[in-house]
Amino acid sequence: MSVQEINKYAVIPPIISKSDKEFLESMHKYIITETEKVGCNEEGPADEYYIIYRNVFDKVIEYVAAYKSILTSIKKEYDAFIETIKKGQRTAFNLHGKLKVLAAEPTALVYHRKRTIQLETKMRIIENNSSKIQLQIDKMKQLRAEHDMKEIKYCTFFKDPSKPIPGMTLQESVNLDALTKYLKHLEDKYAEVKQLMLKKYIPAQRKVDLDEEMVVTVKQRDLAENLNKDLQFRHKRLQIISYAFTSWVKSDKSSSFQDFVKQILKTKDLHDDQGIVEGLFEDDPGKAKEAEVLLCYIERFNELIALGEYEKAAGFAANSPRRILQNIGTVNKFKAVGKIKGKPFPLLLFFEAVFGTSHAFRQPIDAELTLEGIKCGLSEKRLDLVIHWVTQERLTFSKEAGDVLCDYGEHNTYYKPKCLALAQIIYSECGLYKKVLLCLCKQGQIQGALDYIQQFKDFTSNDLMELIKLCPHTELIQCLTKEWNGKPPSLSFGLVVLHLFSADMEKVGIKLLQEINKGGKDAIEHLMINDPFCSLESWQEMANICLQNGFDKLSNDIMSVLRSQAGVIEISEEDDTVNLMQHVFW
Repeated sequence: MSVQEINKYAVIPPIISKSDKEFLESMHKYIITETEKVGCNEEGPADEYYIIYRNVFDKVIEYVAAYKSILTSIKKEYDAFIETIKKGQRTAFNLHGKLKVLAAEPTALVYHRKRTIQLETKMRIIENNSSKIQLQIDKMKQLRAEHDMKEIKYCTFFKDPSKPIPGMTLQESVNLDALTKYLKHLEDKYAEVKQLMLKKYIPAQRKVDLDEEMVVTVKQRDLAENLNKDLQFRHKRLQIISYAFTSWVKSDKSSSFQDFVKQILKTKDLHDDQGIVEGLFEDDPGKAKEAEVLLCYIERFNELIALGEYEKAAGFAANSPRRILQNIGTVNKFKAVGKIKGKPFPLLLFFEAVFGTSHAFRQPIDAELTLEGIKCGLSEKRLDLVIHWVTQERLTFSKEAGDVLCDYGEHNTYYKPKCLALAQIIYSECGLYKKVLLCLCKQGQIQGALDYIQQFKDFTSNDLMELIKLCPHTELIQCLTKEWNGKPPSLSFGLVVLHLFSADMEKVGIKLLQEINKGGKDAIEHLMINDPFCSLESWQEMANICLQNGFDKLSNDIMSVLRSQAGVIEISEEDDTVNLMQHVFW
């Protein structure tokens, strides 16, 4: 058979099976139906159109199992290609929108500026109109006020008799019966209003009388309550005496009745009534009289506060018997008054009077009142008063009082030396030696601080390290790391420098290194030999710190001194088998 014959027979269409034919018809029918549903045509690459044919492609792949892998690969490539096209379309759309925005931006800016000018012009017009209207309103108000004043002056007590009576017709106004009836109505209304005013309002004098009656009634109530308490006390005491007497009669009467009562004090049955039993033989009328005096004193003080005579009230409280008014409650009353313009601060007057009379009492002013007084004096910027109180008066100091003065000195640099001196006195009285030492150092009294350290030998190296951290004076550190009066140094120079660098105080540490660098190698060697606290590793670490901060010569001097000591060798970091010995330099 020739090639032409083969080509001739090749154009014969393949024979389609019945199942393939039904499948193809169902696919054609599905395409037509879905296309009509979504209203899509073949003129454009609509997404719905693409989705319909993708679903048909999936069904064909599922139907033709033999070519499934190839068709799936083809479909995947087509999907990727279509997605790339869509992404490019979205990008182009976005870029096109941005291009339009950029193109329209100058025009929009011009329009905005023009609109801004228009609005500003309109605002100026509105403001001018508002000003004119406000002037007219003010002028009308002024005219109305003048008119009202004229009416009040000339027409208040004048009524025109020619005007008709309100609420009556012309015929009723000339009828005697109607006028009589209207007069009766007005009289009833007047009586009702008068009765209503008597119920709602009372005269001012009547209010004063009621206040006086209330004060009298309250005093009578207080007297009745005191009398009631006294009678209850006496009744309870009689009950206890009766119980004790009955028990004493039943006993062998080997002890006196008074001794028997004293034994009852220790019994369990009368534990809650010990105060009453203790007062069985103490019916002293002088104590009741003293209590009345104290009550009268308190009432007089409250009257002075109510009348606003705060200076007299302050002196009254300062001289109160048994210091009954020298407490925080009285302080709170003066605080509640606050400051009065043009007059001294009442609370400060109170403390001046109280502290001024402190020598008249056996016990000094308590710590809480002392603290409040110092706070008050500082708040009023009366440091002179505080100095006088602390140095001359009999007060009870506390740590809080010293802290308040230190804090005031930190915020007011001009008064800082005086505040530190006062705080030092307070801390010394309280036995707070660490804070006393800190105050000395902050005042720059380094020699005094060293004498204080030698006087009180309770300071540990940790205390001194904390002192350096709070007050990093170079002179103080140098004195603490050197011999003092033939005694060894209190701290190690190397450990101090390492501590400063670890505490983020590099500036102070560098300043110390600069000072020691001026002395040369001999000063370094003398310092290292006389330092029994700093170990080999610490000096090596210090040498590294010097090297890191640009003190190459000082670092080399330290390492040279370390190498020159007998028994000291330089060990490399790679040799981990060597066991280093602490504190071995010679």
